[in-house]
Amino acid sequence: MSLTVYRRATRLVDSAEDVYDWHARPGAIERLSPPWEPVRVLERTGGIADGDRAVLRIGVGPLAVRWVAEHRENEPGRQFCDVQVEGPFARWKHRHRFEPIPDGGCVLEDRIEYALPLEPVSDLVAGGPVGRRIARAFAYRHRRTARDLELHRRYPLGGSRRFAVSGASGGIGSALCALLSTGGHRPAALVRSETSRVPPAAAGTVEWDPAAGRVDAAGLEGTDVVVHLAGEPIAAGRWTDATRHAIRDSRVEGTGLLARTLAGLDRPPRVLICASAIGLYGDRGDEVLDEGSPPGEGFLADVCREWEEAADPARAAGIRVVHIRFGLVLWPGFGALQRMLVPFRAGVGGRLGSGRQFWSWVSLDDVLGAILHCAARDDVEGPVNVTAPRPVRNAAFSRTLARVLGRPACVPAPAAVLRLALGEMADALLLAGARVDPARLRQGGYEFLDPELEPALRHLLGREEGDE
Repeated sequence: MSLTVYRRATRLVDSAEDVYDWHARPGAIERLSPPWEPVRVLERTGGIADGDRAVLRIGVGPLAVRWVAEHRENEPGRQFCDVQVEGPFARWKHRHRFEPIPDGGCVLEDRIEYALPLEPVSDLVAGGPVGRRIARAFAYRHRRTARDLELHRRYPLGGSRRFAVSGASGGIGSALCALLSTGGHRPAALVRSETSRVPPAAAGTVEWDPAAGRVDAAGLEGTDVVVHLAGEPIAAGRWTDATRHAIRDSRVEGTGLLARTLAGLDRPPRVLICASAIGLYGDRGDEVLDEGSPPGEGFLADVCREWEEAADPARAAGIRVVHIRFGLVLWPGFGALQRMLVPFRAGVGGRLGSGRQFWSWVSLDDVLGAILHCAARDDVEGPVNVTAPRPVRNAAFSRTLARVLGRPACVPAPAAVLRLALGEMADALLLAGARVDPARLRQGGYEFLDPELEPALRHLLGREEGDE
């Protein structure tokens, strides 16, 4: 059996012990999984000690494979290995090494020995693509490790903190739980029942049922930070009367219930961070909008205004309340970017409507960074725009995505067709424009991980310059 060896080494400013600990905590697998590679943790036994195992499902549908990795050769603070005991390779051994260097940092080294099944035919047919796929994945993993460690250095939060996260099974919530866990914090997921899906990185659960007006107040006692992200999806289909009621009630009633409950605790959290959205500003054309700009008009603007007002009971009780107004959150696994990838990869993507409307986007990494910033900074309260500092028009967004994917952007979607297919939702989500400035983040010294669109997309999609 012939072995192929892949090695990647990156110098980090963090100590070998800190980087090892980051890898050892729950959530590291989720944080390290490239977003273009669908990976689901099915089962986990222990951590990274010798004999501990992780069972993963990689891929989707009938092409998905089960991968069982066993940890071996653990040297606390220095290294551990993953060895495939079941999976797609004839052999796979992955050594994670953390080598101290004199300045107090370390070298993170990943070394993989692997062999494909059905050699030598597989080497001829798939050797090159597999090697490139591994290289893309580990370039991302090293960037991810450095970014997450940087966020934890920026926002130590005074030690291990207990978080409660609603909407923890969603795209933002599950990523937040994983990030918090790798930083040594203890995220608890607010769940509707014992059968609710809970992120593997969650350290516990707190039951609540917004529709029934019930929440386990005792389970929230002593929580340091509450991050409230729950709400019905706004882009799941046409907006019927029932859909509008669900969108509004899930946000307004749920926020009100949580705010009243927190206000009545003996040991309330020091901060409640509530999701909101730049939909509050409505369709404002080229007007530059900051947190002091008045609300706009329309269904989403009305919902966002009521959503933020629903947190008033917590504010009145002396809890610091922050409303994070999300822009267009970019992540390949959910939201607008996920929906755009299919047509753009097929070469049939293009601008929406006139393409002149501003899209105020933000990477998921900066969403998580902004949440930590708001949790750590006692001087931050009220509305905070969570958008990248350089919004772009939809036509420019479309051209950039197409360029990153190496495809044309030559099939526009006329506004009339979008309205026919999606109704009111098309105007509110796709054709409306809001040129939003994250003024409070900028003024508070937040350093964006992804200030520019094209590098952000390349990071998220694993597309380096020249991949086109």
